[in-house]
Amino acid sequence: MVNPFDWRAVLLAKHAQHVALIHFPIALFTVGVSFDVIAAWTKKEVFATAAFFNLTVAAIAVVPAVLTGILAWQWQLQGQRLRGMLLYHLVAAIGSAMLIVLNWWIHFQSRQRPFRALPNWRLPVGLVGVLVVILTGHLGGFLSGVNR
Repeated sequence: MVNPFDWRAVLLAKHAQHVALIHFPIALFTVGVSFDVIAAWTKKEVFATAAFFNLTVAAIAVVPAVLTGILAWQWQLQGQRLRGMLLYHLVAAIGSAMLIVLNWWIHFQSRQRPFRALPNWRLPVGLVGVLVVILTGHLGGFLSGVNR
C-alpha cells in the first residue's frame, strides 16, 4: 500500500500531476465564462472584471495542464503512437487550450481600449469553449478509468 503522505509518490507518479492539475483550468474557465454571461445579462462591469481575472488564471493554468498531459503520454505510454481515445483526447485538449486562451485574449484586448467594449461574439465562443472542455474531460475520464 502506498503512503498518501509520501511526497515522492505524489511528485514522481507517472500521470498523477496531470490528473490533479487539470481541474484548475477547467473550473476557472467555466466560472470565467459564467461571470461573462452574467456580465452581459446584467451589464455590470464587476462581473466582466471577475470574468477577466478567472480567464487570466485559467489561461496560465492551462500551460502546466497541457505539459503534464504530454509528459503523462510520454512516461506512462512510452510515447507510443496516438490512436483511438487518446488521440481524440489530445485533439480536444488542444482545442480546449486554444479556446481558453482565445477567451482570455478577447477580454485582454477589450481592457486595452478606453471604453472596454467587449464584442458580442465572445459569448458563443465562450460557450463553445465550455462544451469542448466538457468533451475533453469526458474523454480523459475514459482514459483514466473514471468513466468505465
